[in-house]
Amino acid sequence: MGKGFKRKQFLKDAEFNTSLIKNEFSYIQYYNRLTDIGLNCFKWKGLPSTIDERFLELCLFEKGMAVFFFDDDMEAYLALTVMIGGELNVYRIPINRTAYATNGYINKDLNESNSVLIFNNRMHTPSKLDVEIFSQRLYNLDRTIDVNVNGQKTPVAILCDENQRLTMKNLYMEYEGNQPFIFGSKDLDVKGITAISTGAPYVADKLYQLKTEYWNEALTYLGIPNISTTKKERMITDEVEKTMGGVFASRLSRLNERQEACRKINEMFGLNVSVEFNEGLLESLGVSKEEEGESEEDE
Repeated sequence: MGKGFKRKQFLKDAEFNTSLIKNEFSYIQYYNRLTDIGLNCFKWKGLPSTIDERFLELCLFEKGMAVFFFDDDMEAYLALTVMIGGELNVYRIPINRTAYATNGYINKDLNESNSVLIFNNRMHTPSKLDVEIFSQRLYNLDRTIDVNVNGQKTPVAILCDENQRLTMKNLYMEYEGNQPFIFGSKDLDVKGITAISTGAPYVADKLYQLKTEYWNEALTYLGIPNISTTKKERMITDEVEKTMGGVFASRLSRLNERQEACRKINEMFGLNVSVEFNEGLLESLGVSKEEEGESEEDE
């Protein structure tokens, strides 16, 4: 193969790799943002100091469950990742469960008499899969918006002889780089160059609106209030409550399972553990009381 072909292939691979990296970064950005919100949705109270609240929520987010128990060797309460299997009780809850950690902690065989399973939601499933799907949709729209916006800047296809390909590519790079002047050799055969307008329509605004709706859908799944409306007037309580129905339903599914686990933990170990939705998260996201269903009626 000639050097020219290898160079073209190298440039093509470099462009593909750059695009791939941007895709991955955009996906990771959304995944991290949604995961961070998900891990901060609930506030635990009364947990023993030996239990890491963040790790507990991470287990629930990634695995859908965790196990709470007292370790006699460490003489401490722990909440760790868990493997379930074997016989089920009459409510189809595993009787036997094994606590483990990635740092070499010896697997601890437990049962329903000395441990409590904490589930992420009523379905006993993790949130990770849903967040991955939302992140996929969001990053795809983000990158599509980038392409569409860039298409407004250079909505042309350039046709030229093969021996002028590299020259035209260098000139295009100067144009893309917002160079005020583009200089070409006096030997440049401009007669052999044809520019065809691709007529790329501007749809970035519509794509951004769709992205906003996907983002709000993700927040709804996590139980975070969001009102996707352009109405400027205040919404009355009934309107807000109808809009927030999905938010509260998703929130309660996860909150109820955590509260049920608290009840069992307190009963088994004589503790006073409780959990509630993190109202501080709402304030940090700029959610008003009106969006929480406490708006005043229109006068």
